Amino acid sequence: MNSQTNLQRWERHTEWPLAAAALVFLGIFSVHVLVLPHRPEPVMWAATWIIWGFFILDYIARLCLAPDRRRWFFRHLLDLAVVALPLIRPLQLLRLVVLIEVLQKAVGSAFRGRIVVYTVSGVLLLIYVASLAAFDKERYQPGATINSFGKAVWWSISTVTTVGYGDVYPVTNTGRVIAVLLMIGGIGLVGVITASLASWIIQRVAEEESASQAATAAHIDELRNDIRVLTEELRGRQ
Repeated sequence: MNSQTNLQRWERHTEWPLAAAALVFLGIFSVHVLVLPHRPEPVMWAATWIIWGFFILDYIARLCLAPDRRRWFFRHLLDLAVVALPLIRPLQLLRLVVLIEVLQKAVGSAFRGRIVVYTVSGVLLLIYVASLAAFDKERYQPGATINSFGKAVWWSISTVTTVGYGDVYPVTNTGRVIAVLLMIGGIGLVGVITASLASWIIQRVAEEESASQAATAAHIDELRNDIRVLTEELRGRQ
């Protein structure tokens, strides 16, 4: 129980610092891909590795603090892959989703509202990051169709929505991995929104049924009162 408390305390205290680090990483990665693709600055290179080191430290700390390390390890294989494989290192930018917490004020305390906001905002972030990563890996490859950032964004949107027109497609293994993750994200988005909508409809139907039952019960009570009054009047006449 104490380990669980320590793990939760660690995650609570490192949530925003790691999000800030991911935000810095996003800026560095964007500049590297869009502005300085041929001349990675030493400062940018060093900052990238320092930030990656923060994520490695966070993973090791959470693993050590987990009450059941074996179970935690298998439930966080994606975290391990992100810190272990430079291939999908840009996925660490998904930590920026924590910044969407401020949008709670716009949706109040409605649970479904928060889910929709988190999901849509997370997918928008995923599209941007995937576009950067795909453009970075694809643009100089022979026969590449993703040779501009605009085409990369178009490909990401068509992939995450599971449309896939086929006019723009990745030719590298890295691009195909990104495509698979985008497809999974798109399916998850559709599933979350559909479930939220279904839950809202069920709630509205339940509320209407409850209101109808309440109105029926009130009408029955009113009829009983009328019958009681009539019965008393008849008894009085006798």
